Amino acid sequence: MTDRETPRILALWSAPRSRSTAFLRMMAERGDYTVVHEPFSHVVDFGKADVAGRTVRSESELITALRELSARTPVFFKDTTDFPYPGLLADTEFLAEAEHTFIIRHPREIVASHYALNPDLTRDEIGVARLGEIYDAVAARTGRSPVVVDSDDLLASPEPTVRAYCTAVGIGFRPEALNWQPGLREEWRSTRAWHESTSRTSGFTKVASSYSDTVDNNPLLAEFANYHLPYYLALKAGRMPVPEAGSN
Repeated sequence: MTDRETPRILALWSAPRSRSTAFLRMMAERGDYTVVHEPFSHVVDFGKADVAGRTVRSESELITALRELSARTPVFFKDTTDFPYPGLLADTEFLAEAEHTFIIRHPREIVASHYALNPDLTRDEIGVARLGEIYDAVAARTGRSPVVVDSDDLLASPEPTVRAYCTAVGIGFRPEALNWQPGLREEWRSTRAWHESTSRTSGFTKVASSYSDTVDNNPLLAEFANYHLPYYLALKAGRMPVPEAGSN
């Protein structure tokens, strides 16, 4: 364990289609954090979000609700960067008081998966550049590099990766949380198409997928991936190291 204080608010930021829903499922299985699913994106997309039974309709209301909830119970939320969050970036106190962490996936994989669900996909909705913007804002405010999980590590070495994450953020490692019962969680139903693959899993496993449109045959997707590649590489340069399985 680290000597850092256990975070009352633990956040995981992700570009869409970067395996963050599986990470949330693991955090829910732990049982020690109240889990909030994509509240920032729901405020933008649907005009409201649910925070443990409390409806909020703006970023400022959401941040207040997260703070107040965290006074009663530790809170984990994960969110995606297909939308901009100016209220988040403006609240420099929240950037410092929450433990903001990040998960990454290569843009060439993101765009194919995202386009299959959203053929009207725009360049900025892919979200890697916005992910980098939040990372930079947190780093500037806190004076330290936030934790970055490579989702490829998560699939290749689930236990060492989650153990390293827990150590990095100052929470206990719970190996029993690496497996769960398949199923669609209630908070996923409004956006169920995006979470169907995770709902069929019982752990961190790679789901075989094939797409008719990829960066190799669709010039627009290749253009999008190339735009986001530098942001991905910058985040990957700060990737959390993962010890080999069985090492101490």
